Amino acid sequence: MRNFLISAFVFMLILPVWAQPEGFNYDESKVPVYKLPDPLTLRGGKKVKTVKTWEQKKRPETLRLFEEQVYGKIPADLKMTSFRVIEEGTDTPWPDSRRKQVEMLLEKDGQELRVGMLIYLPEGKGPFPLFLGYNFYGNHTVTEDVQVVISESWVANNPSFGIVHNQLTEQSRGVRTNRWSIGEILKNGYGLATIYYGDVDPDRNEFSDGVHPFSYRNGQTAPAPGEWGAISAWAWGLSRAMDYFETDPDIDAAKVAVMGHSRLGKAALWAGAHDQRFAIVISNNSGCGGAALSRRKFGETVKRINTNFPHWFCDNFNAYSDNENSLPVDQHQLIALVAPRPVYIASAEEDLWADPKGEYLGGFYASPVYELYGRKGLTSPDMPGIHQPVMNHVGYHIRAGKHDVTEYDWIQFIRFADKHFFNK
Repeated sequence: MRNFLISAFVFMLILPVWAQPEGFNYDESKVPVYKLPDPLTLRGGKKVKTVKTWEQKKRPETLRLFEEQVYGKIPADLKMTSFRVIEEGTDTPWPDSRRKQVEMLLEKDGQELRVGMLIYLPEGKGPFPLFLGYNFYGNHTVTEDVQVVISESWVANNPSFGIVHNQLTEQSRGVRTNRWSIGEILKNGYGLATIYYGDVDPDRNEFSDGVHPFSYRNGQTAPAPGEWGAISAWAWGLSRAMDYFETDPDIDAAKVAVMGHSRLGKAALWAGAHDQRFAIVISNNSGCGGAALSRRKFGETVKRINTNFPHWFCDNFNAYSDNENSLPVDQHQLIALVAPRPVYIASAEEDLWADPKGEYLGGFYASPVYELYGRKGLTSPDMPGIHQPVMNHVGYHIRAGKHDVTEYDWIQFIRFADKHFFNK
């Protein structure tokens, strides 16, 4: 069920971010009639009326369904063996800041997995609140800082970035600085930690590398139908970064906001739902399998994502291709699993593939769970206008432009964190 054309997969990896594939629905009038599962009704039909019932019954029930039917179960006992600061310095591109590079090591049965994490912090005495997020092409691509180590992990080819033969090189240093407003983050008193997601699990339909083999039983070569796909593996890696933050006195581990863009926005939401240590969860253009409602079948669909990226989800998710109404959950319930912690959803006006309205409605229909806690969610089914952010416990904005992360997005993420961390 995981077989697909490698050439098609590689093409999709390098497809321009503004492309909206043909043959899919982008017409709101053609969205099918659908009925969402109620996030506050137990499977037996009983209504959830208290936080206690949510936390003891409905939340575990919902989490289990996402594990079994969508993302696959993350091994609970698989942790990093050690953390090591391999480099530190104050010679960064930004004044009054410092850099740390951390190696997270997993060792088991003669196997090793080395994951590099780049951290920038404001100069001075911490601990500092922090944004955590994966990058797509290596830590060295988010900055022109020549001290940043280049990963040796497999990477999808991108000749425009100087990436060929699936290897990262010096030529790609700084090619993604536009997506990381590091100066803005630092000047507002936050740190940034980023990890190349391919260090944790290379983004290809291959389960002999990355973290997956560390969980195999004797003779196993791929995850079982209900076991973790790549999104769960990436979520696992974010939690291991949190393990490190709890050991670092320079970082306020109680004030970590996990952020992800596109497929990594899916991973950030799943990590935040699964690991309640993340204080804020931010999804940027996460689309199908992220914040957008699957039952809308607008833009990317469950069938398409399962066909082109079969390694992202567990094999059980294939049963819902062209069969979304049979899903026992939908993505508003994933967002609800973050409650009562603040969650922020960001869309882009031209990113129809990710279904901006479906992303907004994911937050809106999660809001009753926030209200159960006395928190304010999204109060109207009607989307706000372009560049009119909503900053409740469920936050949202839609900006002009395409599928990307921009300085405008980062300014809103910082505002949201300021509001919920410091009541600014």
